[in-house]
Amino acid sequence: MAQIFVRVPSLSRASDEAVQELQLEAITLGDALKAISAKRPELLDVLWTSDGELNPLVNVIVGQRDVRALGGLSACLADGDVVSIAPEFASSTTQGRLAHLRSRITKVDPLQAHALQTNGAAIVDVREPSESAIGTALGAFVLGRSFLEIRIEQAIDKSRTVIVMCQSGTRSLFAADDLARLGYEDIRSLAGGFELWKQQGLPIEVQPRLDDAARERYSRHLLMPEVGEAGQMKLMKSKVLMIGVGGLGSPAAYYLAAAGIGTIGLVDHDVVDRSNLQRQILHTDARVGKSKVESAKATLEALNPTIKVIGHEEHLNAANVEQILTGYDVIVDGTDNFPTRYLINDACVKLKLPNVHGAVFRFDGQVSVFWPGRPKLPGPCYRCMFPEPPPPGTAPSCAEAGVLGVLPGVIGLLQATEVVKLVLGLGDPLVGRILHFDALRAKFLSLKLDANPECPCCGVGRNFEGYKDYAQSCSNPNLSEINSRISDVSQTNKSQELIAEVK
Repeated sequence: MAQIFVRVPSLSRASDEAVQELQLEAITLGDALKAISAKRPELLDVLWTSDGELNPLVNVIVGQRDVRALGGLSACLADGDVVSIAPEFASSTTQGRLAHLRSRITKVDPLQAHALQTNGAAIVDVREPSESAIGTALGAFVLGRSFLEIRIEQAIDKSRTVIVMCQSGTRSLFAADDLARLGYEDIRSLAGGFELWKQQGLPIEVQPRLDDAARERYSRHLLMPEVGEAGQMKLMKSKVLMIGVGGLGSPAAYYLAAAGIGTIGLVDHDVVDRSNLQRQILHTDARVGKSKVESAKATLEALNPTIKVIGHEEHLNAANVEQILTGYDVIVDGTDNFPTRYLINDACVKLKLPNVHGAVFRFDGQVSVFWPGRPKLPGPCYRCMFPEPPPPGTAPSCAEAGVLGVLPGVIGLLQATEVVKLVLGLGDPLVGRILHFDALRAKFLSLKLDANPECPCCGVGRNFEGYKDYAQSCSNPNLSEINSRISDVSQTNKSQELIAEVK
């Protein structure tokens, strides 16, 4: 008896525990192949014909010589011989494995799959992008076979019924087997695949497609199942208005442009001052004295020339606020004065637009999303927290109190994150909450804010009474007061009392 090694290609392995190389004792090649079949029953239909002959589609190599050149199955083996089932064997092996998978994996026809989907099952399309581009089942998760194992756990819970779909119903069996190994409890394969789904007139959708340049630019978004191609298209079709392109507007607009927000509006009537450059990263020293809107526009278009940047180089006031805000999906408040903050709030309430608010003061910042017009779970507006601005001169000026240069970067990026979440419909936005950041202590504190039914702007039954033009005051509204009162909240555990006081 000769001690030999047999190499079995990975396609024939039925489980993760199977090995690629087997050690056997045999006299002839026929004995070796029969021993392999005994250890790997799934190879019986692959290696042998119904007459018990070696399958002519199978190439078996001893060392570097084909079995047929050695005299067939009667060829004698020597110690240390390596018997290889050659790569050309893959098609036969696949057929053997398919037979094995068909016996194990539950198959459903398109009508059954559609009924299961209606009751909460997830259809996963594992076809290549060029195939799914022509259409997929309505509501399907288009994950692709190449990255299936990486993406699916982030998109679909393991306890959910999963129906795997390919073009005709073959590749879905292999994908379903892989998902079962990942721990998915109820896996089905769609018999007939997308071809039969379409033939039976079930609902389909053609998902938007990006060109090659966009796929390269936004590749990291495309890898995320929560964003993917459909989500990136949402970003590219969205319109966001940035009011103020200073300390907050600079980082927020910069990252929104990088993320692919299709249209970014910029509102500012100021010019670049050298003192701005400590924090307003859209501008440069060479642009001192030039329009902030034009400076920001040049920077954003240089970063991402595929987006559209609209400049509104004017002072926002009661006469033009609705005209400027109309047509945008999300409003970002990056201003630093009372009149504009209250004007933005009142216009957003009337137009039912989300208002992504940010403010900074010395070492502290805050972020919130004011959205009383939210279709589901509406939240408070800015006036629910501060019904009226204080008299001019009573709030600290940004020019007088100062601000840590890097702090607007933190708050502006949090505002940009909220915008992306709102556009994609992801996560839990800061509606009904205000997030406070203490840079010196490196601590975040989330405070709950309820809508005020007596709010002069969004209260129940309130009618819009027109916009008010308050006296200009460069300040960070009420933030200094909040900061002084929440500095010890984490130590005293009195956040609820504070929240009540702030409201």
